Amino acid sequence: MELLDTGPAGVGYLLKQRVANAASFCRDVERVGEGGTALDPEVVAAMFDAARHDGAALDGLTVRQGEVLAPIAEGRTNAAIARRLRISEKAVVHHASHIYDQLGLVPSDDDHRRVLAVARYLTW
Repeated sequence: MELLDTGPAGVGYLLKQRVANAASFCRDVERVGEGGTALDPEVVAAMFDAARHDGAALDGLTVRQGEVLAPIAEGRTNAAIARRLRISEKAVVHHASHIYDQLGLVPSDDDHRRVLAVARYLTW
Protein backbone atom coordinates (compact mmCIF):
# COMPACT_ATOMS: atom_id res chain seq x y z
CA MET A 1 0.00 0.00 0.00
CA GLU A 2 2.86 2.39 0.80
CA LEU A 3 4.27 1.72 -2.65
CA LEU A 4 1.04 2.91 -4.28
CA ASP A 5 0.53 5.88 -1.94
CA THR A 6 2.98 7.91 -3.99
CA GLY A 7 0.87 7.31 -7.10
CA PRO A 8 0.44 4.24 -9.27
CA ALA A 9 2.40 5.59 -12.26
CA GLY A 10 5.68 3.79 -12.92
CA VAL A 11 5.29 1.29 -10.11
CA GLY A 12 6.11 -2.39 -10.16
CA TYR A 13 6.28 -5.16 -7.58
CA LEU A 14 6.75 -8.73 -8.69
CA LEU A 15 7.52 -11.84 -6.69
CA LYS A 16 10.68 -13.78 -7.51
CA GLN A 17 8.78 -16.74 -8.95
CA ARG A 18 7.10 -14.42 -11.49
CA VAL A 19 10.34 -13.13 -13.00
CA ALA A 20 11.46 -16.59 -14.17
CA ASN A 21 9.75 -15.94 -17.52
CA ALA A 22 12.12 -13.47 -19.19
CA ALA A 23 9.67 -12.31 -21.88
CA SER A 24 6.95 -11.57 -19.35
CA PHE A 25 9.40 -9.81 -17.07
CA CYS A 26 10.68 -7.63 -19.92
CA ARG A 27 7.10 -6.63 -20.81
CA ASP A 28 6.48 -5.69 -17.16
CA VAL A 29 9.68 -3.62 -17.02
CA GLU A 30 8.72 -1.81 -20.24
CA ARG A 31 5.21 -1.11 -18.91
CA VAL A 32 6.61 0.36 -15.67
CA GLY A 33 9.19 2.35 -17.65
CA GLU A 34 6.36 3.87 -19.70
CA GLY A 35 4.57 4.97 -16.52
CA GLY A 36 2.37 1.91 -16.15
CA THR A 37 1.97 -0.50 -13.28
CA ALA A 38 3.04 -4.12 -12.84
CA LEU A 39 1.83 -5.76 -9.66
CA ASP A 40 2.02 -9.44 -8.89
CA PRO A 41 -1.46 -10.96 -8.53
CA GLU A 42 -0.50 -12.44 -5.15
CA VAL A 43 0.53 -8.99 -3.91
CA VAL A 44 -2.78 -7.50 -5.06
CA ALA A 45 -4.70 -10.30 -3.34
CA ALA A 46 -2.76 -9.71 -0.11
CA MET A 47 -3.53 -5.98 -0.28
CA PHE A 48 -7.26 -6.68 -0.67
CA ASP A 49 -7.18 -9.22 2.16
CA ALA A 50 -5.46 -6.69 4.45
CA ALA A 51 -7.97 -3.99 3.55
CA ARG A 52 -10.86 -6.39 4.16
CA HIS A 53 -9.34 -7.41 7.51
CA ASP A 54 -8.97 -3.77 8.63
CA GLY A 55 -12.52 -2.99 7.57
CA ALA A 56 -13.83 -6.06 9.38
CA ALA A 57 -11.99 -5.04 12.54
CA LEU A 58 -13.48 -1.54 12.40
CA ASP A 59 -16.91 -2.97 11.63
CA GLY A 60 -16.54 -5.06 14.79
CA LEU A 61 -16.29 -2.01 17.05
CA THR A 62 -19.20 -1.37 19.37
CA VAL A 63 -21.31 1.77 18.94
CA ARG A 64 -19.62 3.34 21.97
CA GLN A 65 -16.16 2.47 20.66
CA GLY A 66 -17.06 4.19 17.40
CA GLU A 67 -18.29 7.20 19.37
CA VAL A 68 -14.91 7.33 21.12
CA LEU A 69 -12.81 6.71 18.02
CA ALA A 70 -14.44 9.48 15.95
CA PRO A 71 -13.35 12.33 18.27
CA ILE A 72 -9.95 10.67 18.72
CA ALA A 73 -9.63 11.00 14.93
CA GLU A 74 -10.61 14.67 15.27
CA GLY A 75 -7.62 15.14 17.58
CA ARG A 76 -9.65 15.54 20.78
CA THR A 77 -8.17 14.82 24.19
CA ASN A 78 -9.55 12.16 26.49
CA ALA A 79 -10.98 14.94 28.68
CA ALA A 80 -12.79 16.51 25.73
CA ILE A 81 -14.15 13.14 24.62
CA ALA A 82 -15.34 12.40 28.15
CA ARG A 83 -17.19 15.72 28.31
CA ARG A 84 -18.76 15.22 24.88
CA LEU A 85 -19.96 11.70 25.65
CA ARG A 86 -20.75 12.42 29.31
CA ILE A 87 -18.52 9.61 30.55
CA SER A 88 -15.39 9.58 32.70
CA GLU A 89 -11.89 9.96 31.31
CA LYS A 90 -11.19 6.51 32.71
CA ALA A 91 -14.03 5.15 30.55
CA VAL A 92 -12.53 6.85 27.49
CA VAL A 93 -9.17 5.19 28.21
CA HIS A 94 -10.95 1.86 28.71
CA HIS A 95 -12.79 2.16 25.37
CA ALA A 96 -9.63 3.28 23.57
CA SER A 97 -7.77 0.26 24.94
CA HIS A 98 -10.48 -2.06 23.61
CA ILE A 99 -10.35 -0.28 20.23
CA TYR A 100 -6.60 -0.95 20.04
CA ASP A 101 -7.18 -4.60 20.95
CA GLN A 102 -9.94 -4.95 18.34
CA LEU A 103 -7.65 -3.49 15.67
CA GLY A 104 -4.75 -5.73 16.72
CA LEU A 105 -2.58 -2.79 17.76
CA VAL A 106 -0.20 -4.12 20.40
CA PRO A 107 1.87 -1.85 22.66
CA SER A 108 5.20 -0.97 21.09
CA ASP A 109 8.10 1.37 21.74
CA ASP A 110 8.15 2.14 18.01
CA ASP A 111 4.48 2.87 17.29
CA HIS A 112 1.77 5.10 18.70
CA ARG A 113 -1.41 3.03 18.85
CA ARG A 114 -3.70 6.08 19.00
CA VAL A 115 -2.26 7.40 15.73
CA LEU A 116 -2.42 3.97 14.07
CA ALA A 117 -6.07 3.59 15.11
CA VAL A 118 -6.86 7.00 13.61
CA ALA A 119 -5.08 6.09 10.37
CA ARG A 120 -7.22 2.98 10.03
CA TYR A 121 -10.38 4.91 10.90
CA LEU A 122 -9.64 7.57 8.27
CA THR A 123 -9.07 4.99 5.53
CA TRP A 124 -12.15 2.94 6.48
